[in-house]
Amino acid sequence: MPAVSPPGAIRGRSAVVAVGNTVQGQVPGISADELGVEALRITLAESGIAKSAIDGLVTCKSYGGFGIDTEIGRLAGLNPAYSATLDYGTCNFSLHLACAAIDAGLCSVVAIVYGTVQRSAGNRFTAPLGRQDDAGVYGFLNVAGPAAMAFRRHQKLYGTTEADLGEIAVSQRKYAMENPLAIFKDPLSIDDYLAAPYLVDPLRRADLCMISDGGACLIVAAADKARDLTDKPVHVLGIAQQTGLRDRQNADQWLRPWIGQVASRIYPAAGVERDAVDALYIQDPTSVWVMQMLEWYGFAEPGGVGEAFRSGAIGHGGRLPLNTNGGQLSEAYMWGFLHLCELVRQLRGEAGARQLADVNVAQYCSTFGMMKAASTIFARELA
Repeated sequence: MPAVSPPGAIRGRSAVVAVGNTVQGQVPGISADELGVEALRITLAESGIAKSAIDGLVTCKSYGGFGIDTEIGRLAGLNPAYSATLDYGTCNFSLHLACAAIDAGLCSVVAIVYGTVQRSAGNRFTAPLGRQDDAGVYGFLNVAGPAAMAFRRHQKLYGTTEADLGEIAVSQRKYAMENPLAIFKDPLSIDDYLAAPYLVDPLRRADLCMISDGGACLIVAAADKARDLTDKPVHVLGIAQQTGLRDRQNADQWLRPWIGQVASRIYPAAGVERDAVDALYIQDPTSVWVMQMLEWYGFAEPGGVGEAFRSGAIGHGGRLPLNTNGGQLSEAYMWGFLHLCELVRQLRGEAGARQLADVNVAQYCSTFGMMKAASTIFARELA
């Protein structure tokens, strides 16, 4: 009998052929949908891909409910064969849906479009997160509350210090200082971090993402179409997802242990070992989520993240670069879309001052709060 491929093994069947983004920060006078369509226009113009080549459209609702495919399609003048909208379409989830639609033969060239005006609209991100009773009793109306609880649990188990956690924000700020798109560019040292007041004890401002307006777009194509659209396709090797929908029924839910199930599947799916990853991207609404994912994916021992940064194993100038765009902590809060734009640019050698040497394999990891996790591995060249 023929060998059975592991779940999520889609090596070489689809590739990212173009990425693009608008300015970030505060962009008044334009709607979220219009910003998304502007990102699509920029992406098409910079890549030379004709709008007529697009036969699939995936959008996701930005905070406040914008980003419906019917509205984006109308504004962009698209009549695709396939379209869909995800309620929470951080770039991994949207990308996985696009790859699945391509695999199913529903379309061959998919535009993934996102736009948000959450900063101009004054959104305070005070909607309840997770269970309604938790939100009411404990005040979990922002990711800062659950993240603070998660970090306290980690401290109890492993003796993790606030300085250990601060290494993440400090490293990412160094990358942001090299990124013209980044919002936060002021130097940040560990001493600066520790001297800052608590925002939600024990977390500081640097531990939480910067709310911003902006738009981003990725175009994903079937393998037989990709080479016609670009001479630098970024190949999707493998994908994996896992839910934690049992919520408090999961043991140690604050640590989100179900992320480990994604980690156990993503490398067999991609057909690579973890050590083959040349650059790592982790969606970071909070530094605590970065710490957790570094440990669950095996890039650091439990309780060893701080030392991994200090030793040069991970981070700016280290053996494993992490969030070379500055991440959501310093670049902008775009639900992980800018992480994937940066990842593609790195693999294509188009990252400017931040360009890494000899990068062929890159990984992106993301989560949806306490409910879901996902990862994708990409390669510049197929072995």
